Amino acid sequence: MSTITRTRATRSSALNASKKISSQLGSDDEKPIETNRRATKRRPSPQDEDHDASEGDATPEIGPEAPAPKRRKTQSSRSTKANNNKFHEQLFGRNGNTSQTPCGPPARRHNLMYHRPLMLDDYSSRRALLDWFDGVSTKRSMPWRKAWINPKDHQPDDLRNLLERRAYEVWISEIMLQQTRVAVVIDYWNKWMAKWPSIHDLAAASADDVLSAWRGLGYYSRATRIHEASKLVVKDPAMKGLLPSCTQDLEAKVPGVGRYTAGAISAIVFGQAAPMVDGNVLRVLSRQLGLLGNVKTTKVVIDTLWAAADALVKAVARDETDTPDGEVETSDRPGRWGQALMELGSTVCVPKPNCGECPITSTCRAYAEGRTLVSQDKRDTKLNDIEDACHLCEPLEDTEEDTTQNVKSAKKTKANGSQSKQLTLASFAFKGAAIEKSSSNKAKSTLSARDMETIVDHARKFPLKVIKRAVREEETLVCVIRRSDGQYLLQKRPEKGLLAGLWEFPSYILQDSGEGSTSAKRKSRALAYVSKIGGEHGHKTSKVKHVGELDSVPWLFSHIKLTMHVHLFSLQTDYWLSDSESLKKSRLRWASSDEVDDESMGTGMRKCWGLVKDRDD
Repeated sequence: MSTITRTRATRSSALNASKKISSQLGSDDEKPIETNRRATKRRPSPQDEDHDASEGDATPEIGPEAPAPKRRKTQSSRSTKANNNKFHEQLFGRNGNTSQTPCGPPARRHNLMYHRPLMLDDYSSRRALLDWFDGVSTKRSMPWRKAWINPKDHQPDDLRNLLERRAYEVWISEIMLQQTRVAVVIDYWNKWMAKWPSIHDLAAASADDVLSAWRGLGYYSRATRIHEASKLVVKDPAMKGLLPSCTQDLEAKVPGVGRYTAGAISAIVFGQAAPMVDGNVLRVLSRQLGLLGNVKTTKVVIDTLWAAADALVKAVARDETDTPDGEVETSDRPGRWGQALMELGSTVCVPKPNCGECPITSTCRAYAEGRTLVSQDKRDTKLNDIEDACHLCEPLEDTEEDTTQNVKSAKKTKANGSQSKQLTLASFAFKGAAIEKSSSNKAKSTLSARDMETIVDHARKFPLKVIKRAVREEETLVCVIRRSDGQYLLQKRPEKGLLAGLWEFPSYILQDSGEGSTSAKRKSRALAYVSKIGGEHGHKTSKVKHVGELDSVPWLFSHIKLTMHVHLFSLQTDYWLSDSESLKKSRLRWASSDEVDDESMGTGMRKCWGLVKDRDD
């Protein structure tokens, strides 16, 4: 079978599997709708830093569209949730059974109970991860990582003040870290805390100051939401500046806080057994559970990993305590555990993992499956009933390298006269016995570099790789208009939507590629646009001179590949667009060069401003 045919068959099988799991767990009403929004002609501005895989609660900023009609809650959607809860309780409950035998690639035949985390029944592995984190937690010098505040060590009034400050610090760090690298955030966080050391200070700040402090981090709506939320939390008669301790209240009462940020605040600050699941943790758990699924858009997969994270953090919270079943005391363990998973996902269990440095390979399904590829035991699991098969996982797509390896294995088996053995039901019975222990370091030391490479290549397949959609391409004319007194015309973006409230030079989106195909056509469109601005305020363009097209600034961000063509215009008069009231209504203003330097702009627009300054130097 050719690779193309095999890939098509795999996709068809994946579709059937999706339908199967929907029928098992309920209706499909609650699955997320993939972002496929209509391209709208707006003036987008690119994001500022390259991003890692961690999404957190961040939402890419996309232009406005017609609001989708609200979906009625139906009996089927409630049934779906009930079925999911029942399934998760069966899979992750304290009385669940752990499947000990790794399934063999490429068929990976297994049932749903295969995805019960081995760590749930293995205290030593949980301890190993926490010990590892305690040893590396200070290496990246994150200033927001501080010791847990134990309520037993403080008086009530002092405790409230400490928790208020600590919750605020963690909140700001988690929002900044969404879609932004740690190395970038550290400096921003330090400056932010120096400027607004408490949530009360932030609530009293101006919107322009907040946007200015955020400049360069991208996704500027995050800054606006933080500012608005801080004012709400400070004014609320119950909160009075102190963020809630439980995830439900955080999500319900604090705008912009989703379940990831809520979990981080609840666990790190208040010691609650709340899961913290970002993009890095989804990758770690996908490999630990051996769950080959789409962790970005497939709801049943995402919810299953969240449920696993919830069960694990509760198990960790109960470790080393004598509390009765069901009771969980607050401690530093939930916060350390959540941060340990994130640290592991961002430094070791990265897209191409460093399995040799991982402290929890003994419980990693993906690692165990990889070891079957390099071991002499090529036995493949057979399920007695297809109904028992897991329908969460997508089929594993063979690469050419995998195919070659399988052929070699088959030849070797035939040469040795080996025959496949039909396994009985007893071979797949779930047993609650403890996981067989062997020294992880010793096991790794027996592997050759080539063997480890094979294991890593297999682990890299988790989670399922999703082909990214091509971003749309747009071109815009950035019109920099300079008066004879050295003032520049700026325009403020709307208070809602993309880059809300930021300043920019008047810009025009080219409606089709023909408009910007040549510099002459771009000049013509730029002159027409500037003329339109003047005409709206009763001015003629006879005093406006097109100095030239300075250059083009390419800019790539989450959903647009943008090219900004920068055109400079000069005015021979100071009276063009001089009516302050008229300008205010159009969200326009004149600004000196120093004022433009200090203004809140997207980084892409600031690069356009850099071209103007370079020309004047």
